[in-house]
Amino acid sequence: METPALILIIIVWSTITLITGYFFYKVLTIPKNPEPDSFNENDDDQQEV
Repeated sequence: METPALILIIIVWSTITLITGYFFYKVLTIPKNPEPDSFNENDDDQQEV
């Protein structure tokens, strides 16, 4: 493999690895949603229909 091709593949792989790592970090460090997950838990008062 020639030198320019090796340099290009190292740059591309590094860029893809850094971008992937950045987005994994963003996903794993987002704060949890303070709202309840269930629709039933979302009702503050119980209303009968």
